[in-house]
Amino acid sequence: MLKITSKQLEVTAPIRERIEGRLSKLSRYDVQLINPHVIITQEKQQFKIEASVGLPSGELFAQAKSDNLYAAITAMGQKLEKQLNRLTHKPHAQRNTAMVTEPASEFEYDYKEDTAA
Repeated sequence: MLKITSKQLEVTAPIRERIEGRLSKLSRYDVQLINPHVIITQEKQQFKIEASVGLPSGELFAQAKSDNLYAAITAMGQKLEKQLNRLTHKPHAQRNTAMVTEPASEFEYDYKEDTAA
């Protein structure tokens, strides 16, 4: 269940829908989201939004600031998506598979003696 908290402003239905929409994009990765929590704060003229989402393999955290609340929500969602993409594709990364290549056998060298001297 998504938990959204804010001290300075009321979390209206459109704000909740936008946040739920951004977090629903994470469901493409077939990963269970554990206790997603979003905190909205207003600092002078800027909105700051922080999100922490637990995963079976770790935790995602992202924060974003913007003059526009909806732009901050979008930026936060993109950061979470980027982290999740990196986490899910890490086992398939090129740098990871490069070390798994089989070493050449020590005895594959075919020795031929040159007798015509």
